[in-house]
Amino acid sequence: MKFRNNVLILFLFVSVILASCGGATPEPGSEVDVNDILTAGVGTFAASIFETQTALAPLPTQTSLPTPTAFTNTPLPLPSPGPSATQAFVFVPVITTGSVSPSPTGTQYTATPNPLLLASGCNNLLLISDVSIPAGTVLKPSESFTKTWKVQNNGTCNWALQFRLVFIGGDRMDGDPGGIGKVIESLKWTQVSVALTAPKQPGKYTGTWRLGSQTGSPFGSTLTVSIVVASPTNTPLLPTSTPLPTNTPLPTDTPLPTSTETPTDTPVPVP
Repeated sequence: MKFRNNVLILFLFVSVILASCGGATPEPGSEVDVNDILTAGVGTFAASIFETQTALAPLPTQTSLPTPTAFTNTPLPLPSPGPSATQAFVFVPVITTGSVSPSPTGTQYTATPNPLLLASGCNNLLLISDVSIPAGTVLKPSESFTKTWKVQNNGTCNWALQFRLVFIGGDRMDGDPGGIGKVIESLKWTQVSVALTAPKQPGKYTGTWRLGSQTGSPFGSTLTVSIVVASPTNTPLLPTSTPLPTNTPLPTDTPLPTSTETPTDTPVPVP
């Protein structure tokens, strides 16, 4: 396409030059100026080129005007105001998984009180073990039992005969202990007991005791008794079988009375 345009332009250029040269007839007595001829030919060629380019240029198409956009009265969002002096800042801590310690599982450690802190003066007591009625023992309602503990005198003074258990709290269960009845030297162990009675109502009952001095001042470790009163079970009574009556012998046939002969008429004597 470009090559054809160049050939067309060259052809037109040559035609213009020839026409310019052939059409200009010099007047007699005048000299022909070659520069004027070339200038006129170039102008005619330039005019023809512009006419050709104008003819080849596409006509402009009429573009429709843009449709005006309908405006609404929607208020523009206002920027949020900055924090005032009266507003409080909220700090949200970010916890990463690396800094979170795992929750402990299993049996939790229970702190054991210092036995030395349980002393009252020179008197103190250390619980060694339960001798009877371990925690959770099931008993019948109103059942009598004796709770016994093995303890040690870990104080610096001897226990006197009048030392006895003192009720601290919980369920007393009719406990009324007497004195220990013997002297317990320091660093010796012994057994202390209390007679109790299970409550009438079913359930779990717990009572706490401590050993006390002659003045009733408790000291030493806490002694605990914990029982469970079971519900009474109603045992149905089996019906007793009634013995069948023995066979009574049938009565024997009673013989019928024999018939008595009819007396005959005795003749009356004639006088």
